[in-house]
Amino acid sequence: MNTAAAPAGAVDLRAADVARAADAEAAALRASGIGAGDTVAWLGLNGLRPLALLEACGRLGARYLPLNWRLAGMELGLIAQHADVQRLLHDEAHADLAAAVAAIAALPRDRAPGHQPGDRLLVYTSGTTGTPKGAVHTATGMAANIAAAIDAQGLDAYTRTLAVLPLFHVGGLCIQVLPTLAAGGVVRLHARFDPGAWLHDVATWRPTTSLLVPAVMKAIVEHPDWPSADLSSLQFVNSGSQVVPPSLIEAFHARGVPVAQVYGSTETGPVSIVLRSEEAMAAVGACGRPALGVHVKLGPDGEVLLKAPNLLRGYHRSDTPAFDADGWFHTGDLAEVDAEGRYRIVGRSKELIISGGENIHPAEIENLLAQHPDVAECCVIGLPDARWGEVPVLVVVPHAGRAVDEAALRALFDARLARFKHPRRIVVAASLPKTALGKVQRPVLAEGLLRQMG
Repeated sequence: MNTAAAPAGAVDLRAADVARAADAEAAALRASGIGAGDTVAWLGLNGLRPLALLEACGRLGARYLPLNWRLAGMELGLIAQHADVQRLLHDEAHADLAAAVAAIAALPRDRAPGHQPGDRLLVYTSGTTGTPKGAVHTATGMAANIAAAIDAQGLDAYTRTLAVLPLFHVGGLCIQVLPTLAAGGVVRLHARFDPGAWLHDVATWRPTTSLLVPAVMKAIVEHPDWPSADLSSLQFVNSGSQVVPPSLIEAFHARGVPVAQVYGSTETGPVSIVLRSEEAMAAVGACGRPALGVHVKLGPDGEVLLKAPNLLRGYHRSDTPAFDADGWFHTGDLAEVDAEGRYRIVGRSKELIISGGENIHPAEIENLLAQHPDVAECCVIGLPDARWGEVPVLVVVPHAGRAVDEAALRALFDARLARFKHPRRIVVAASLPKTALGKVQRPVLAEGLLRQMG
């Protein structure tokens, strides 16, 4: 029996609802002086307004910048400054943060140089290393991404999408929400994710699909209502953002819900490689095949390279080229291809650990512990070693009230991993350093461990 409450502030939307709201937003922006080449930022929770602002900016030839409300004021201020924002709009809950951002960035700013006709969305990377970069997406590119997403997921006028991921991220915005609206379906949008509210609406509103990332999937399967939840309306759920632990996928498969996949990033639209729902149960862990219009090849080291109409136009106010001399976008992700032509992401090129000449992908070790009863989260990094060049080190965060048994973990590795892949050290930590999107900052973690080791 589902005991969770319905979410406060959930809203059901169709394309016509967004278009009507965009009429009012466009009129207000135009009256305030916003026009072609300007940048309008939004700071707030999910709802109708950010979608209406995106459409309104497109009508005016302005560029829409969704801001990540999980970031600190200083971080947001630097982004708003770099983006040369003319207008910052916000919801009531983020009024104080918006005021701080405006002060730090000295808003409004002069119009940014380099704007091109057709520029529609400016979205900043999560910044796992270094300073976040602003990826510029065009209306044409976003339309290509919508077409690829509709094709990959079979979205149509009967689609009912339960959307809980933040719209400040291209995943939450562009994988299901915009494509469902474009296909004529209906979106139920939660202001923010809550596992109990998700389970409640799956049972009562009866969506046909929902987009989830690993942390969200984990919260759902660990919720007390999960074993008895009615999931019968779901034709599939989709996932992505990072390597998804097979144990989480199998938890949904055990309930009869296929877990499809979308591989991509802030720069790629993000629909680049897709695992369709009909082959999801037979290909656990694969991210699938190239999406509609996308060309994929692997570099000499296995890095995923892309050419596609939905890729970014370029980086805002940056001399860093987005593409190589032959027009390929380098993702930094490493992949393998199976006999059926399906791609499988095995790690990041910068995360790859080479120990004694052998390649070790951190995800191989991390996925083993994804559902361990004592482990809340973990991360494997490579640290320098005089003999082997570098060796894997496992950092573990225990669940509250639980202790990590190192001997038991090593016994698990003995049974499941080649000896050269075993972590040389297991370090227990209270938390892991993360970006605002929840991705572990591996360089920060490695630097901290090296300091501890002296």
